[in-house]
Amino acid sequence: MDRLRGLVLMPFAALAGARGYLFVWVPVMMGIGIGVWFGLPQEPGLISYGVAVGLIAVGWGVHRWGPDATQPIVVAMICVISGGIVAGVRAHLVDAPVLGFRYYGAVEGRVVLIDRSQSDHIRLTLDQVVLERTSPRRTPLRARISLHGAQEFLALEPGQTIIATAHLSGPDGPVEPGAFDFRRMAFFDQLGAVGYTRVPVLLLAPPAPGAQWINRVRAQLRTGVERAVLGDPGAFAAALVTGDRAGISRAAQDDLRGANLSHLLAISGLHMALLTGFVFATLRYGLALVPPLALRVSSKKVAAGVALVAGAIYLALSGGNVATERAFVMVAVMLGAVLFDRRALSMRSVALAACVLLTLQPETLMEPGFQMSFAATVALIAGYAAMRDRGTLARGKVPFWLMPLVTVVFTSLLAGLATAPIAAAHFNRVAGYGLVANVLAVPVMGFAVMPAAVLAGVLAPFGLEGPALLVMGKGTAWILAVAQMVAGWDGAVRAVPTPSGVVLPVMVLGALWVVLWRGPARFAGMVPMIVAFGLWGQVTRPPLLISADGALIGLAGPEGRVLSTPKGAGFTARQWLENDGEMGDQEGAAARAGFRGDAKMRQFDFGGWRMVQIKGKAADGLVSEACKSADLVISAVRITDNRPTGCQLFDTSKLRETGTLALWPQPDGSLRVEPTKVQNRLWTRTARAAQFTLTLP
Repeated sequence: MDRLRGLVLMPFAALAGARGYLFVWVPVMMGIGIGVWFGLPQEPGLISYGVAVGLIAVGWGVHRWGPDATQPIVVAMICVISGGIVAGVRAHLVDAPVLGFRYYGAVEGRVVLIDRSQSDHIRLTLDQVVLERTSPRRTPLRARISLHGAQEFLALEPGQTIIATAHLSGPDGPVEPGAFDFRRMAFFDQLGAVGYTRVPVLLLAPPAPGAQWINRVRAQLRTGVERAVLGDPGAFAAALVTGDRAGISRAAQDDLRGANLSHLLAISGLHMALLTGFVFATLRYGLALVPPLALRVSSKKVAAGVALVAGAIYLALSGGNVATERAFVMVAVMLGAVLFDRRALSMRSVALAACVLLTLQPETLMEPGFQMSFAATVALIAGYAAMRDRGTLARGKVPFWLMPLVTVVFTSLLAGLATAPIAAAHFNRVAGYGLVANVLAVPVMGFAVMPAAVLAGVLAPFGLEGPALLVMGKGTAWILAVAQMVAGWDGAVRAVPTPSGVVLPVMVLGALWVVLWRGPARFAGMVPMIVAFGLWGQVTRPPLLISADGALIGLAGPEGRVLSTPKGAGFTARQWLENDGEMGDQEGAAARAGFRGDAKMRQFDFGGWRMVQIKGKAADGLVSEACKSADLVISAVRITDNRPTGCQLFDTSKLRETGTLALWPQPDGSLRVEPTKVQNRLWTRTARAAQFTLTLP
């Protein structure tokens, strides 16, 4: 009996012994609560939140008056519930109108952001949106349009009020069950409509005095840098200063991605750390060279304060996107630790930064940028702490002249190992030579490009920024050359299939246990990591996918997925192939054997079922004929008349209720149908669809 009691009390004793180190688990528990909230099938109501607040009150009472042994578990419960409440509050605060229909007509709005789409078109994000024949109550707060066709009639800049004739619709949901939900991300950005225009954009009014001034300053900085440094190196340099990547060619972005250097393009933790670190080091050692000042002021604290201001200015100039905000919070916490005589680089400071971010923007937990930046930071702190404890990098063990190279290699290796699984899960790509590329490029970024950017900013008011921009341009040209070289090597990029939804959370929690827990029990975290990789290796992709508009069908074949059409629905086709772990294009996938017939009536067999896809204006009249030779008919238009009785039918009205469908054959000859619209949340604004089964007519 005593032995059984000891086993029961062992976890409580272990938690009590680790009480001084448990703060680092607070953001982990909050993240679990946020993740559970995002995974709920239904939007929680007031009663649910009231129960959650009541549980927190009970937990606080147990923590205040209950036994000491239960306090860590109670605090963990409070953190989990608080994470869910924070996510709910944030969602209701940003709730804004979403366009619920397809719109074609005049679109008026003020330009707040100019960037480039995946198809390499200039893209405008507008606020103060006005749509004709649409009431303000139904008009989105923000809309984004891609500019197709000739658009050289207007020099675009932030703050302009423009008008265009555009096609708009609400943001699309996932391209298949369990895939990335762009609609959710757009909801938290208050982006309620996306679309395109094929006619020239016209200027209604120039920027008002003082309106969008920071974005206009960013545009002027970008233009100035690109004039001083030509081509992609100049566009790269401008992106590092302003966060505006519109000028970088698609080929250069593909090279950076293939060499695992695309993180250098996005203003994130690395850039903020390099900039504030350079300012901090320059001021601290500069003040130390002036004895009267060094004896009277704390050079470390002065340098930290100025570096914090420099980081805030960089945050404003870079556009203040989520990645940069996250980086600034982390740097601010670390510099604040210096100001208050605490260790700047510690797990506690990283945990505090994560708590701040998860409280202010809980939706970032679901984004790869948040996951990768914190994974890299935690891995670096833990790795260097382990090396310090073992004396591996102690003075004398590594030659002084070799230390910079060892540090770069070790840093790139740790960050690469920590972020590679997350990047592969989100982007379906593994860069085989990313370590080589980072070793060649990151030192140039740290020792040349970012210091030159700081000097250019200091010297620009005096018109003396030319030499600094020259150095910056040479550095970015080197980075692009490295990216092009490495991306061109055989096997530089390997495709991997998308894992199931449980793989990444299980893997991350196991890795966090290994890194954050203390003592031999930490190695128990290897078990869930191994399980996660095993599940990833056994992932099964849907054998049949039907797009949400019925225009594209993807059938698994011996050579890979076979697509029903070589053109159209390009984004969906590309995502399906990438999620399969393929690197081919839509045209090649459509050339594989699997479909018969012409474009208006595509026939194929699946799981013992005869199926037909019909498209075009005549589809309504073809449905009866198609039903005679098929068990299931998929129509890319709405069937209003002549609905058949001898077969199953999926037309656009049915697919609008379900979203993209994944079909799985069953041993009894039926088909298990998994819809995409499985949530009824604020960002879906539709009733959830349930999984169902089809049987042969």
